[in-house]
Amino acid sequence: MGAGRFAPSPSGELHLGNLRTALLAWLFARSTGRGFLLRVEDLDRARAGAEEEQLRDLAALGLDWDGPAERQTERLEGYTDALDSLRSRGLLYECFCTRRDIAEAPSAPHAAPGAYPGTCRGLTEAQRQERRAHRPAALRLRTDVVRFTVADALHGDYTAAVDDFVVLRNDGVPAYNLAVVVDDALQGVDQVVRGDDLLSSAPRQAYLAGLLGAAVPAYAHVPLVLNREGRRLAKRDGSVTLADLARDGVGAAGVRGLLLDSLGLPDAPLAELADAFDPGSLPREPWLYPPLTAGR
Repeated sequence: MGAGRFAPSPSGELHLGNLRTALLAWLFARSTGRGFLLRVEDLDRARAGAEEEQLRDLAALGLDWDGPAERQTERLEGYTDALDSLRSRGLLYECFCTRRDIAEAPSAPHAAPGAYPGTCRGLTEAQRQERRAHRPAALRLRTDVVRFTVADALHGDYTAAVDDFVVLRNDGVPAYNLAVVVDDALQGVDQVVRGDDLLSSAPRQAYLAGLLGAAVPAYAHVPLVLNREGRRLAKRDGSVTLADLARDGVGAAGVRGLLLDSLGLPDAPLAELADAFDPGSLPREPWLYPPLTAGR
């Protein structure tokens, strides 16, 4: 059996939405006999001390993981190997477009809204040389599909657009859609549980996994925690981290109970919950926090 994982970015403290997703990822993995891994996605943003805070908070909730946490910055060779493989098959091309260029470009026929229209796909070498003098290039994947379908434990078969997406940013940093596929393949992750805001990325990643000869993981995209205005939970919403809630007199055990209750699960030892965990009984709607019944 493979493994599930939780993969936070060390940009700050985990809030209740992050912690709820981590708890679900742990339950999905442990209930299916999988290992559970922790990956620190530090390619982009990292705040000093954030990784240690996050690991401490996850442990305080009662979550455990197999082996030490791994970091993306320790796996740069794997990303390079993947890019070399794609490049050797003619599957990459340089792109010089800005976000504004893409937003203002006419869409390709039959393309989904916001899909990359292929502006730089057919540039000549002379055109690429001219553009390199003004702007560094990103690398895009030359895809041969328009849409791709994945199976999701909570959403069923899900189909979304697969355009020529970026795999290497123009600052030389591997793009998320490449890094996450390589990371999961190298770590033996065959179950991906994460927020449903990332569901639309799954078809791209599954398609890329196939190109790289990696197995497509089992997906489960879980509902987010939203504030009362229907936006993603953030610091402005008050006590949303373990440290915030501790100052309000709610300890880690109380937070765990709150999260379990939001999932319709009893406040019981996590090992017992894993034995009886049924994904089919999970809520399908976002959890609003603070709850509308709270006097605040």
